[in-house]
Amino acid sequence: MNSRQNQPDDNQAVQVLYQGDHIRLVRKNGWEYIERVGVSGIVGLVPVTDAEELVLVEQYRVPCSAPVIELPAGLVGDLDGHADESLESGALRELEEETGFRAAHLEFLVEGPNSAGSSSAKMTLYLATGLVKTGPGGGDEHENITVHVVPLRDIHVWLRVRQAQGKLLDPKIYAGLWFLEHRK
Repeated sequence: MNSRQNQPDDNQAVQVLYQGDHIRLVRKNGWEYIERVGVSGIVGLVPVTDAEELVLVEQYRVPCSAPVIELPAGLVGDLDGHADESLESGALRELEEETGFRAAHLEFLVEGPNSAGSSSAKMTLYLATGLVKTGPGGGDEHENITVHVVPLRDIHVWLRVRQAQGKLLDPKIYAGLWFLEHRK
């Protein structure tokens, strides 16, 4: 049986149910989901220092009502005058803004859906190396980010301790660790 036979018509019109400043709620083929407004992409980074440390960020996330530990990530093409920003430029900008580290090298790892059942958004994940500390990080004026630099040899214990403290862990951290553990 052809798997496409059970799939809806992708050419059906999208009905906009709601549009805010940053998201749009739509319905297509009877499925309701969220689209990002005013961005050209979403990037995530797996930043590793020369000393084999993973750089993570922590911030309170209102939708989760909890602090979340995550890979540095952000929106591309969302800033005034930067609509045509490349994914790589956006990734480098977000890394430095959130963590205070500048990367000399970016390596594409994977692209895929953030939450395939509720959003059309896709994230492009990069390995960031050749890191140089340029500032404190912490995000922009709308963010309150804590930067964590954790030795890779201790990362699993460190993450378990943070989880026991009630912090949420973004599962993309484990995807990043998989890529690190399977490096050439």
